[in-house]
Amino acid sequence: MQAIVFVIVAGILMVVAASLAFAWVMPVKRKHKIVAVTLVACGFLTPIVIAFVDGYRSEHQANINLERAEALFAERCKSAGEKIVRTDKDVEGIFLMKVRPLRKDAGGQYDMYDPYGDDVWGDGYIENFLRGARIPRPNAPYRYGYQFVEAIDPKDGIRYRYIGAMKVVGRQDETAPNVRASMAKDPNHDLNIYAFGFDRVPAQGDAPRYGITYDDISTKEDRDHWIAGSSLKIVDLRSGEIIGERIGYMMDPGQGSRAGGRQPWLYAADRACPPFLARFEKVVIQVPGHSAQTGQSYDFAEKIVAPRVER
Repeated sequence: MQAIVFVIVAGILMVVAASLAFAWVMPVKRKHKIVAVTLVACGFLTPIVIAFVDGYRSEHQANINLERAEALFAERCKSAGEKIVRTDKDVEGIFLMKVRPLRKDAGGQYDMYDPYGDDVWGDGYIENFLRGARIPRPNAPYRYGYQFVEAIDPKDGIRYRYIGAMKVVGRQDETAPNVRASMAKDPNHDLNIYAFGFDRVPAQGDAPRYGITYDDISTKEDRDHWIAGSSLKIVDLRSGEIIGERIGYMMDPGQGSRAGGRQPWLYAADRACPPFLARFEKVVIQVPGHSAQTGQSYDFAEKIVAPRVER
């Protein structure tokens, strides 16, 4: 690649030198020679100067836009954080008032899908709240999971109850050496391959007392500056009271740049308030924001309406 660039640059310089030489040699009078050389030089330099000026203007404008975005983001962050009105415990199940729909990408600048609250999508969002989806932890967030969750399927309008279960998703290859060895040691070796999933049935009776929902609270001005705002709420469905709410914002410092295949909202997760943090045992560390977003909705719900745990 460097060799190709070198050849191109050398070729351009040779053309410039030849043109200047021709402009000097052809006219007879000296003043005409000077005029011709000046015109040729201007012909080559003008596009370079224009490109330089345009680049400077673009960079200057980009800096101005980023300063405005930083100022707006700082203002938005003043209202960010968690508000907990009251808590409850020994909650068996929760109602998902919205299920995050499946998406193919990380979204565009004005896609109001709540990038800050972006968790997992579709069935994965439902599984995220169920017991058995994760190994419980010794420290908060404990991530025990609820015994069941309920949600309305938008396809048929029916409210379903979802219960976590290990499902058979495949079968081991009996010809594989390690599988043959296991079968030799244990004639009853289970060849099934399992993964966590759920069973669902139409829900009976009243919905769970507590629901969780989310909203994108970004304004047009926010999105103009690549800022996304989010509201995550825990609602007492009997009284309609909001008993907990988390407000969050994030901003893409690259202001939507796609250079190198970057996805702006993934990078925006690194500039979030409250920030996305990973917890390992008793240690809390800063990690790439988008990697810590998964499970955040459940983590907040657990703070407000803690699931029942059999001891």
